Amino acid sequence: MALNRREFTQKSALAGFALTGAVGVLATAPEALASDEAAHGVPGHADDHADGGHGHHRLGYGPLVADPDGLLALPEGFSYRVITRTGVTRLESGEFTPAKHDGTAAFAGPRGTTYLVNNHEIKGDRAKVEFPVPLAEGLVYDPKAAGGCTVVEVHRDGTVAEWVGIAGTSTNCAGGRTAWGTWLTCEENSDLAGTNGMTKDHGYVFEVDPRDRRANLDPKPLKFFGRYDHEAVVIDPRRGHAYLTEDASKPNGLLFRWVPPQDFEHGRGRLRTLADDAGVLQAARCIDSAGQFVDDLSRATRIGTVYGVDWVDVPDRDARTTPVRKQFADDQVTRGRKLEGMWWADGGAYVVSSYAREESPGAAHDGQVWFYDPKRRTLTLKVLFGVNPAPEQDGAYDSPDNITVSPYGGIVIAEDGEGVQHLIGATDSGRTYPIARNDLNDSEFAGVVFSPDGDTLYACIQNPGIMVAITGPWRRQPRR
Repeated sequence: MALNRREFTQKSALAGFALTGAVGVLATAPEALASDEAAHGVPGHADDHADGGHGHHRLGYGPLVADPDGLLALPEGFSYRVITRTGVTRLESGEFTPAKHDGTAAFAGPRGTTYLVNNHEIKGDRAKVEFPVPLAEGLVYDPKAAGGCTVVEVHRDGTVAEWVGIAGTSTNCAGGRTAWGTWLTCEENSDLAGTNGMTKDHGYVFEVDPRDRRANLDPKPLKFFGRYDHEAVVIDPRRGHAYLTEDASKPNGLLFRWVPPQDFEHGRGRLRTLADDAGVLQAARCIDSAGQFVDDLSRATRIGTVYGVDWVDVPDRDARTTPVRKQFADDQVTRGRKLEGMWWADGGAYVVSSYAREESPGAAHDGQVWFYDPKRRTLTLKVLFGVNPAPEQDGAYDSPDNITVSPYGGIVIAEDGEGVQHLIGATDSGRTYPIARNDLNDSEFAGVVFSPDGDTLYACIQNPGIMVAITGPWRRQPRR
């Protein structure tokens, strides 16, 4: 049922910033708050230091200290260790760790073990790739494709094992953790069989179980999620809906919702039982508070902007002749440039748009984070990065990509922009602080996720392909 103007006005009035994990405004510079409140000295916004027990707490963990080993700058008192490194560490089967680390999820294992499912965003014919995901027996979808994901097992004593979770997929970018303890890995490449050396169609989502290797045998594409350049996916554990992002341009990509068949119950292995056309795949269509259609998310220029969301059925989800995003007229759906990472928390989905430039009809920006509330059917702009004028200089942030909600409050964002790359923390009100800086090169951060016990922050530097574990004096961050 479509929202009418009265329903949307009532819902948007309620949306506000009441969510427990809500994030407000991000300025480009660290510790800045791009709001009138900061300018007028609202208590708790301008003071980033402890003040003798009057209720204020220090923001973040202090300045970053350059790494003498030239890999990762961290605040004083923090340390890291390398978990996997392309061409250096090896899998159980003897091959080197694959290249291009990307989206990652963490799962609790037995006796204090942590399982990490790590995507490898490798595109194209595997014959041309130095470190592809190995073609493990029974785990291969397309023997010509170089991507996939590995499962990294970190034991309490620090020992590490790594094995293939799925192979023969293409450009595994982000994905999403399910409530039943599996990983949905997304192909950000929609080559058809016979294109670029591929022998099977690509552009799908696959499920990987880190705890049951047998469950991963004979990989099956979950075609009901659609075939397009997938980025990330989250599952609403209450309603069973899936929300998915598309990283595409010309035209810009879409935000999708998949509604499962009536009476379907999620669980381990259940998605594989569904038919290719099961459920309904839909694309988001937004309206503003005046009831006017919104063609692109770049139209939003103020934090707190709230759009009502309708969902429009996708005509041909497998996109045999026409890409999904091109099956809609410009006045039918709402688009966004580089729709990237997602994370389910606080009863809804956090959704990232990395930037907007001349390809978008609205205002240029260097990143947005939205929150979709399925109960109210509203999309609220929580985070907005202004255009970073000097990305090659340290001290400014841009282009969010992978995202996670922190057990210490707020969110943690992996940068994928130009120049200097950071892991960034943001409080509930939007003040920002650095967690790490890539001192090795200008490659993006990815795969940011906390361990199940919250003691370790895992993150990846995509090139040359490094996963690190960061530990230190984590503490709850101020909400304001």
